[in-house]
Amino acid sequence: MKTVLIGSVTTSKLLLETMIEMKFPISYVFSLDEQYSENVSDYCPIHLTAKDNNIPYKTFKKINDQENIEIIKELNPDYIFVIGLSQLIGSEIIKSAKVGCVGFHPAPLPKFRGRAANVWQQLLGMKESKSTLFFIDDGIDSGDILGQETYYIGDNDYAQDVCDNSDIAAVKAAKKVFREIMDGTLKPIKQDHSKATYTLKRTPEDGVIDWNLPIDELHLFVRAISKPYPGAFSMYDGKHKVIIYRADKLDNNLYYGFNGQIANIDNNYIDIVCNGGLLRVTEFDNVDNVKLIVGHRFK
Repeated sequence: MKTVLIGSVTTSKLLLETMIEMKFPISYVFSLDEQYSENVSDYCPIHLTAKDNNIPYKTFKKINDQENIEIIKELNPDYIFVIGLSQLIGSEIIKSAKVGCVGFHPAPLPKFRGRAANVWQQLLGMKESKSTLFFIDDGIDSGDILGQETYYIGDNDYAQDVCDNSDIAAVKAAKKVFREIMDGTLKPIKQDHSKATYTLKRTPEDGVIDWNLPIDELHLFVRAISKPYPGAFSMYDGKHKVIIYRADKLDNNLYYGFNGQIANIDNNYIDIVCNGGLLRVTEFDNVDNVKLIVGHRFK
């Protein structure tokens, strides 16, 4: 059996390591080149893992370039695994897999097909989800399901916690799928398309903070798009960008002010007036390195 793995993030590395651990046959690895990874959250150079384990590999900018397609066609793989790649796989690559092209999605397909599924699920208040391996077809995450494993989203989880939990579930699901492929017992299950829902693309600009949100919603917003994603941000004095990565929500019985106004500054935190409390910011990036002053506002 011949297989190809294409990937660019931590999940890609974890599944490659699982393949190696299980002695699952892996013929070739395509890894997104680091110089093209600027806009890829949680980027991981999986070609280094391939190199360390003497697995043939190639770095790429665009996986659908003809040079990459020709390599894949020459390999004539039974399976192609596309794990953690934001680029859409073209039909030539999909059709190059004799059995099928396998994708990963951190959501309970057929629900939440599409982009930024981890973020949207957390913002929507989901407490339970599933990591899914499935056959890629011409639709949006609509192919037959090969394996699913449950994970949970905690009330105080940050984006990295959700990613870590979905990755743990992905490895569990992958171990079952890899074993079934090697044993010849894999039984794909068709999705119920009538139950499909879709999550749409998010960009860094969608991280702008609305200080009029209730503090519970604002705190969730900060957590859901924190690292490894670009983060929630606001403009100090209307012109200096500050990105907020971690914060706590507190009762406010001391300060009267406008939503988004700085109430207190300490060496370890900034307290900001919000709708229903204070947001205590404990990790942030003052992009322009401006002096923050009590009474000034984020807008």
